[in-house]
Amino acid sequence: MIRLLTIIGARPQIIKAAAISRAIRNQFAGQVEEHILHTGQHYDDNMSEVFFRELGIPEPNFNLHVGSGTHGTQTARIIEGIEKVLTEDAKYDGVIVYGDTNSTLAAAVAASKIHVPVFHVEAGLRSFNMSMPEEINRIVCDQLSNILFTPTETGLMNLKGEGFEDIKTKVHFADGRGQKIVLSGDVMYDNSMYFSAMADVKSDIIERMGLRYREFILATIHRPANTDNAANLQSIFTALLDIADREQIDVVLPLHPRTRKMLPIQLTKEILDRIEENKQLRIIEPASFFEIIRLEKNARVVMTDSGGVQKEAFFYGTPCVILRPETEWVEIVEAGAGIIADADHERIIKAYDTLANKSVQFPLLFGDGHASEKIIQEIIHYLQ
Repeated sequence: MIRLLTIIGARPQIIKAAAISRAIRNQFAGQVEEHILHTGQHYDDNMSEVFFRELGIPEPNFNLHVGSGTHGTQTARIIEGIEKVLTEDAKYDGVIVYGDTNSTLAAAVAASKIHVPVFHVEAGLRSFNMSMPEEINRIVCDQLSNILFTPTETGLMNLKGEGFEDIKTKVHFADGRGQKIVLSGDVMYDNSMYFSAMADVKSDIIERMGLRYREFILATIHRPANTDNAANLQSIFTALLDIADREQIDVVLPLHPRTRKMLPIQLTKEILDRIEENKQLRIIEPASFFEIIRLEKNARVVMTDSGGVQKEAFFYGTPCVILRPETEWVEIVEAGAGIIADADHERIIKAYDTLANKSVQFPLLFGDGHASEKIIQEIIHYLQ
């Protein structure tokens, strides 16, 4: 029996882990035993624990409760906690990490230092912007991982461009195994296929809010480059308010705790007053997993600085305005289903006008809906 430790700490990782856990339960129950470690990087119930309940993931076997802190403090606490689990608990054959958070980086460092294989789900993504903490995390994690599971052809080409293809026969870990790249498809697409119909039953947010199909905008804002920058946050909110006023369209904004905290600090009194007075900018608490799916499926346009929400919008056939200067998901932009607008007021409005008034295509770019099974099968084969 192969024993794997899955590391999660932020909302997107919990969602991705749901797909892997489901594959283990359904297809590999007799071959793989999974334990879950929650670092506690996100600790708000709406941002974390509620997802366990909705997605049917078993309660974590371990919770480090690290909470917030500086990058160094948070990462150090997670490294210390994971190392303790890996050395004191029964032996694990490998660690699964997801994406690009501090939890991902810390787990890769902790496991690789004590020679536990690391399997990186969502490897090879690059924004080519080293000012992003996520870019640093994903690059370091890729270097330390035994298997790099990349979701797209672009991710594969990024890794090959960095020399991983040549390194494959040269890099060996303590157990003598080499490094491997696998084009797996995207576990988030697996989830979108699995949970789409379920969301229509589990959530009544569209009906409860009185929203109509393709007659509202969904917006999400959480990245520090936007929330911690007064000019950027003011520009984004002004654009949202201007579009809501001009189009007489509801803008639904599930407000991330980081963003809520920063509004009174970063926004001018004029903008705060406009938010207070505008009945069509509808700020709500962080949406649950099924709520966000229904909002993504029914919106006219999504506006977001989240990589995960960009993809989910694409999966559900909704065009996306990207509130960042770049995106890891270049396929969405190349397909014409997303436009990079950054935090620029005029570009945001122009991008919205373009996407709301043209026919957008959504080609199959992220696998066949069976990435999770492929990932577990590759791990089993690698460890045998």
